[in-house]
Amino acid sequence: MQQSHEPAALAEMAAFAAIAEARSFTRAAVRVGRDATILSRRLQSLEERLGVRLLSRTTRSVSLTEAGAEFLLRVRAILASVDEAEAAASAHAGGGPRGLLRLALPGTFGRMWIGPLLPQFLAEFPDIRIEAEFSNRFADLVAENFDVAVRLGALEDSRLVARKVATRRRLLCAAPAYLARRGRPRTPQALLEHSCLGFSGFQTFPAWEMTDREGRRARVEVSGPLVSDDAEVLVEAAVQGLGLMMSTDWLIGRELADGRLVPVLEEWTLADEGAVYVVVPSAKGQAAKTRAFADWISKRFAPEPPWRV
Repeated sequence: MQQSHEPAALAEMAAFAAIAEARSFTRAAVRVGRDATILSRRLQSLEERLGVRLLSRTTRSVSLTEAGAEFLLRVRAILASVDEAEAAASAHAGGGPRGLLRLALPGTFGRMWIGPLLPQFLAEFPDIRIEAEFSNRFADLVAENFDVAVRLGALEDSRLVARKVATRRRLLCAAPAYLARRGRPRTPQALLEHSCLGFSGFQTFPAWEMTDREGRRARVEVSGPLVSDDAEVLVEAAVQGLGLMMSTDWLIGRELADGRLVPVLEEWTLADEGAVYVVVPSAKGQAAKTRAFADWISKRFAPEPPWRV
């Protein structure tokens, strides 16, 4: 029987992991740049060597067996260790960051503030390839084999290593045309007389909570003509003068900069938690490509993030 450290065994495990994570031979082949028939042969060889079925295959889907699910957890750890060893060896040999870098990025924030920077990063590090997922789901870096994530808000996963790279703040804003038509609110209670655009994703929705410089608190349950779980829709509605909006500065930084939106009730601070973080699965044995991206994006957001006006 072949030993697990032999190259053929590693190739078989890599093929199994790719198919299991993609849930498709075709998608796995595209991801790793191999022909699907090669991956199929490697999987078959692995299953024959182990004497157990790891994946259940039908004409339409691929799914993990119980043995396969347990094996995948161990295989991911093995492959990650191999990647780390290769990266460390390359660094000692004078090689720069290289290899596939898998990024988990928040959907809207990632598209606005990180996606446009990726070509610059790749130009600076030509031996790195990026596979970026833009999604608002909470990706499991360890289980899904991501190298780096960018996350917003408060962090709860103690298994991960996080670096704060930027602050964020919430504020109230409106289009100048709306304020010219309806007047500028002078107190939180005055919001009850205004059309307010509601983001249902806020934890306190439909209430807006704020504190003034003397520490006095206000909580106002607002209402208006439009509620949505898509903040970008609300930004466009606010720009068109539909109503007042509570937003995060990174989302409306461009609109504030060009005057399409202006702040209101600036003496009041809106409740918010957390910041912008770069997150990695572990600080130990971190690959050069991972360190390169974490350091690079941190510098792009310092000393002030690009959305701050």
